[in-house]
Amino acid sequence: MRRQIVTGAPGAGKTTVLRLLAAAGHTVVPEAATDLIEAAQADGDDTPWERTDFTERVAALQRDRQTEAAALPGPVQWFDRSPVCTLALARYTGAPVGPVLAAELDRIQGLYEPRVLLFDLLGSITATPVRRIGLDEARRVEHVHVEAYTEHGYTVVRVPAAAPAHRARRTLDLAATP
Repeated sequence: MRRQIVTGAPGAGKTTVLRLLAAAGHTVVPEAATDLIEAAQADGDDTPWERTDFTERVAALQRDRQTEAAALPGPVQWFDRSPVCTLALARYTGAPVGPVLAAELDRIQGLYEPRVLLFDLLGSITATPVRRIGLDEARRVEHVHVEAYTEHGYTVVRVPAAAPAHRARRTLDLAATP
């Protein structure tokens, strides 16, 4: 089983492309942070990412989803982000790396494909209740992601901005080549 990480700054279009892959029958493991934010906002917490335990909660959900994904079908499983993204988020926001995130960073060594697909920004960002970031800030977030993945021994392969269907084909092609 191959586990492929797809990453990028908020608003880069990765989730849209992964939804296309899921609709085509591929196994996709959804992003944890967005789901945690949406659930917290539904419960009245408008900015859960400001909580000191946010990155720990994201890492715990990523762990649970990755563990559950072992039973899912497919020669390739597509992961919308990974604990290395959570590390990048912690660094970007100044949050501490707690014991859950630290353990996940150790546990995943060798678990995912060594090449990470990083979606380039599209040139603009649509604000949502979950995504409150501008383009300049997103570029800084992207840089922190590249640094974190490189530091952890991954090769970052960029997926250029394009229409979602084109990016989906490019993503499949990249995963098929060594």
